[in-house]
Amino acid sequence: QVQLVESGGGLVQTGGSLRLSCVSSDPIINNDAMAWFRQTPGKERERIADITRTGRTDYEDPVKGRFVISRDTAKRAVYLQMNDLKPEDTAVYFCNAVLGYYPWGQGTQVTVSS
Repeated sequence: QVQLVESGGGLVQTGGSLRLSCVSSDPIINNDAMAWFRQTPGKERERIADITRTGRTDYEDPVKGRFVISRDTAKRAVYLQMNDLKPEDTAVYFCNAVLGYYPWGQGTQVTVSS
């Protein structure tokens, strides 16, 4: 069973940066379009960025121009570089296939202070 482990979250001030990592236990994710999602209490998990097998990327409007998704197939990893962070980016961040069919990891908490 695929296990996804997210890391890299933390507390940062407005305007700061963080780089999130997601490592898979199984290289099968290299065959998938992968995505980063985030969730805040009381709200549904939302997809914010995705990357195809060939590296084409797409972003939702709230993060476009500030976040960059990338992947390293040799490391079975997906990354999210987050720049110019805002308080509204505070959330738990998860990675998964775009369709979300792998078991969800524990996520990594990102808190942006104003």
